[in-house]
Amino acid sequence: MTTTGSEYRLDGIYKQRQEGFYLQRVKLPAGVISSSQARAVAAVSSRFGQGAIHLTTRGSMEIHWLKESDLPIVKRDLAKVGLTARGACGGAVRGITCGSQAAQEFPALESIARRLHRQFTGNPRFERLPKKFKIGIEASVVSGRHLIQDVGLVLAGNEDGRDLYDVWIAGGLGREPRPGFLFKHRLPEERIIPVIEAIVKVYATHAPPPKRLKFLAREFGEAKLCRLIEEEVVYREEIPRTSGLPEQLVPSSDGRQRLELQLFAGKLTAGQLEQIADTADRYADGVLMITANQDIALLLSHGGEAAPILDALQQSTSLDFAVTAPAMRICPGSHECLMGLASTRDVARELLKLIGEQGRTQSWAISGCPNSCTQPQLADVGIVCSALHKDENGKRTPRFDIYRRTDAGLGALSANDLTADELFGKVKDIG
Repeated sequence: MTTTGSEYRLDGIYKQRQEGFYLQRVKLPAGVISSSQARAVAAVSSRFGQGAIHLTTRGSMEIHWLKESDLPIVKRDLAKVGLTARGACGGAVRGITCGSQAAQEFPALESIARRLHRQFTGNPRFERLPKKFKIGIEASVVSGRHLIQDVGLVLAGNEDGRDLYDVWIAGGLGREPRPGFLFKHRLPEERIIPVIEAIVKVYATHAPPPKRLKFLAREFGEAKLCRLIEEEVVYREEIPRTSGLPEQLVPSSDGRQRLELQLFAGKLTAGQLEQIADTADRYADGVLMITANQDIALLLSHGGEAAPILDALQQSTSLDFAVTAPAMRICPGSHECLMGLASTRDVARELLKLIGEQGRTQSWAISGCPNSCTQPQLADVGIVCSALHKDENGKRTPRFDIYRRTDAGLGALSANDLTADELFGKVKDIG
């Protein structure tokens, strides 16, 4: 039986730009992975993927440079340690993301992320959707990440021992950015899964491929979309809260230091990941967190000191964790991605030379195509390669748009259709 591209995508697999090579994405609920699982990812990457690992802005890991014949073995080896890629790509409920790992409430957020991961991953009722369906959970609205999800859950308090969430829906970026809108206020956790199921059902029924849920918000209007969701039978159900022993891997942050390892473009090698996993075993209860900025964070055990651990890691991994650089999210761009229009890592290196003192206090994001995987509209300065222009000699060169975020919404377009030199000039002006 021949496996089609769509089937591969449901197993979290995309073709790379390079002929004959694939990438495997691995879903991590709330971006959390144990050190033993991280070593398994490193081992697969070393054996099959040239030792190359990429961290995504949704808290997933990607193993690059895989050959098609190795994909079944990769899937099996990841499954041995409880890791799955099902639905990490394609028309399915994607990985449950969380940008609030540093929040005091994160253990509760991780717990519900794991519950949602179990409910929607590999469930055929929530696959073969018109397009991707993204769920994110946040402790507050500060980052704006709730605005770019199909379903964004924001912790809104606790009542009678149960957590309450504001539910935002129908957001998304890409070529037509649209912020999500508030669907329900202070929804109890028992209602979360049924309500999401109702939303997915309405989306699957009414949206034509390859449209996102935001298409229905625009076509039907928010009021009609809400009414259709509320008319679904499952919408009114309640599922009992989880009981028993805690299931989150990350403990309470009370009194613990957090060590964040800033990685350029979310890139590291299998050997470096193994070294970080060893450090997590010694100092962080064997747990790593993949952050929304493509970095790795460790919540150190009581008494752990960040500075000496960071120094030791920099020596053992030969990585410069760039603690003085601005936060910068960078997609693979045309280096590996079929959709990439610009060599994003090269552009980023040039930008880092130009960003001044003021720019270093701001967050940055660079996307190599309009799909906006690095969430540029949520950065203080977001850069999107929007097109390729062909000159009279037939040479194609990239053009860039700049977004600036100054309030609680999405960033606004401030400059467009810039050449690389014009882009660099604008960055110099930021200071």
